[in-house]
Amino acid sequence: MTQKVSDFFWQRLHQWGVRRIYGLPGDGVIGLMGALDRAGDKFEFVQVRHEEMAAFMASAHAKFTGEVGVCMATSGPGATHLITGMYDAGMDHMPMLAIMGQSSRLAIGGHYQQEIDLQSTFKDVASAYVQTAMAPGQVRHLVDRAMRIAIGERRVTALIFPKDVQEENYEDPPHKHNTLHSGIGYSRPKVLPYETDLRRAAEVLNAGRKVAMLVGAGALDASDEIIAVADRLGAGCATALLGKMALPSDLAWNTECVGLLGTKPSSKMMEECDTLFMVGSGFPWAEFLPKEGKARGVQIDIKPEMLSIRYPMEVNLTGDSKETLRALLPLLEQKGETSWREDIAKWKDDWGKTIENRALQSANPVNPQRPFYEASKRMPHDAIITADSGTTADWYARDIAVKRGMMGSLSGSLASVGAAVPYAIGAKFAHPDRPVVTFLGDGAMQMNNMAELITVAKYWRKWANPTFICLVLNNEDYNQVTWEERTETGDPKFPATQTIPNVPYYKFAESIGLKGIYVDTAEACGPAWDAAFAADRPCVVEVKVDPDVPPLSPAITLEQARSFMSVLLKGDQNEAGVILQTAKQVVSSILPHKK
Repeated sequence: MTQKVSDFFWQRLHQWGVRRIYGLPGDGVIGLMGALDRAGDKFEFVQVRHEEMAAFMASAHAKFTGEVGVCMATSGPGATHLITGMYDAGMDHMPMLAIMGQSSRLAIGGHYQQEIDLQSTFKDVASAYVQTAMAPGQVRHLVDRAMRIAIGERRVTALIFPKDVQEENYEDPPHKHNTLHSGIGYSRPKVLPYETDLRRAAEVLNAGRKVAMLVGAGALDASDEIIAVADRLGAGCATALLGKMALPSDLAWNTECVGLLGTKPSSKMMEECDTLFMVGSGFPWAEFLPKEGKARGVQIDIKPEMLSIRYPMEVNLTGDSKETLRALLPLLEQKGETSWREDIAKWKDDWGKTIENRALQSANPVNPQRPFYEASKRMPHDAIITADSGTTADWYARDIAVKRGMMGSLSGSLASVGAAVPYAIGAKFAHPDRPVVTFLGDGAMQMNNMAELITVAKYWRKWANPTFICLVLNNEDYNQVTWEERTETGDPKFPATQTIPNVPYYKFAESIGLKGIYVDTAEACGPAWDAAFAADRPCVVEVKVDPDVPPLSPAITLEQARSFMSVLLKGDQNEAGVILQTAKQVVSSILPHKK
């Protein structure tokens, strides 16, 4: 039976292990859509509301499964809509394949409708591999290379299919000059440094009296190895935001997130350490690492380009985090001195009290930290958590305790607003039996997350576990940027850019068949979570929160303090609330249990 190119394409992807595609239809991929229908139950197609969300879902699929995330869009604007989600995957080193349509070959170059030079458009985001199928016999090696590169290099790849190529009859390339005959399959190698380099690293680490580890997303599968190495070295451990789930919060020496969204004990540990050991992290903010020359450094990363770029390392180890830590462990000496860890444990204990006190401070009407504090106490051990960019990322980083078995992520290096709900959807399709919780602000909700709740309403009955909770902080403000204006440039809130409409998000949820809960008192936060976790369907919890509660950095610089004072001199429309809530947050750090 004659097979079309589009049928062969899906057959080949299935042989590579692809089972789910996130996307939207369009006439630019009409041949591929027909073939996908003919493929029957071999694939699950998740219909999204916007192509950008399809790419975010594919990025999340890669993060929560380790598989290649696959998204599809039509030609022209459909294809260009994918770009942000593709950059999200690329910057966080996630494997993705983007499939897109194109004008027919006879029309290309003629300023035809929806004709865009897609190879040029995607040559940066899919720099590892972006190709256009120009002949049926070419498709086989295009699919094989795109998938092998995506898997093997953890990169974003893209394939472009002109409409007419999709409908042509498929034939394998002939056995002659100028043809290729590719095959399927990839086995991930065991990547380890040489023994001599491991010994050099061990020398540095064994000599350290105050070792600080910094763990990133590249070590999420190496929790046991991190714990073993940290125990051997008597080290404290901080995590980058994407590495938050690598270690449970109940470890006394885990100071948790570091950086602008991090904790005070993480900053203090970095200030006082004499040795820095980075594992699988591209943490960006140098000001939160030891001052250059103050600490010796060792780093492990699978990607050579990420080595010694954040801090000048003495020993750079190219290798898989898990395997390299295992190989390094026998070379490490057991530290007998415990004072460094005792100091870290004390700092962490004090910080835990501070975080609780901050969350319990009163606000008008609700302190935004309170729903995170209440959620953390109730979060199931198998929960998957996503968060959006903005102040919700601050509270997620600091207020949510990690339990063994949890998973979680957000748009990391790209820090894109609008990824929380599509990430949660991707997580739920990847793990339909696990509870999924997503945190976002009203700015992110209005941007595109709200529409994707319709996707949740469309599919949730297919999930084995219906628990899908979307927490929305409603403060009618682009709050993160408002606070950045105040602390970075010394400017007051600019209402024309920062104030956003008040929308009843919980009512929107109810209107599409989901459960809606509205909270406007601190005391109602806990019961709202109880109701959401007990719900028989996905739930939107809307909390009316105070925009004047500051997302305080763990280390406020003199320049930030000067900028903030400048705001007060210039006048801010929220000045009284800002002064009151900032004072409460600062005082709560000094006087435990004061409310």
